[in-house]
Amino acid sequence: MELHDILERVSDGELSPQEAQARLAGYATTDAGRFDAARERRRGIPEAIFAPGKTTEEVATLARTALETTGRAIVTRIDSDEAATVEARAEGQGTYHERARCLVVRGDGFEAPELAAAVGVVTGGTADRRPAGEAAVIVEEIGADVERVEDVGVASLSRVIDQLPRLRELDVLVVAAGREGALPTVVAGLVSAPVIGLPVSSGYGFGGDGDAALRGMLQSCSVLSVVNIDAGFVAGTQAGLIARAVDDARP
Repeated sequence: MELHDILERVSDGELSPQEAQARLAGYATTDAGRFDAARERRRGIPEAIFAPGKTTEEVATLARTALETTGRAIVTRIDSDEAATVEARAEGQGTYHERARCLVVRGDGFEAPELAAAVGVVTGGTADRRPAGEAAVIVEEIGADVERVEDVGVASLSRVIDQLPRLRELDVLVVAAGREGALPTVVAGLVSAPVIGLPVSSGYGFGGDGDAALRGMLQSCSVLSVVNIDAGFVAGTQAGLIARAVDDARP
């Protein structure tokens, strides 16, 4: 859109000053900070609002700005009470993913992307579901299909083996595990798809804060990539980028 057209639409009330700034500069400035409204066009992944460290009003301000400039707001690491307040102030259609602690609010007419690709989100145990859920939410918002494969930890390898047909059908896998973090290494040795290891801060004693899981994945003898401890958003965006490349490569 040319500058003249943008200015005319602002003058006619069809665009707000914030939306015009977002189209011209790629970001919108608010009292709560600058929102990167062009990230999805630039990188293929949506911008998200990280709730910790911000007041509820700041999160709501950024969510409203996200809706106004992109048609959708994604908020991570937010509790249910705060999510309800933010959703009401953002004035959109919200979905709160309780286990993942993610809020997605969509404006009227928002068209979600769709990719011809499937991402597996795999957990070793129930304790791994929070960061894995965050990854799944982001993958879905990028547009890929998500296949959840739960509770296949290496304490009983038969649980992994009986899911191999499902795992081998998927285009990319996010594998979340705590304790010693062995599950992504095992899975990566059995499938041909890219595997993203997501270390989880579950466990106890020495290394139980996710450190042992992270170190174990970094030392994997199977080929995989690894994100930081509990970094579900990063794992989900990496999987989403791979899914987008798969979609682009398909007829």
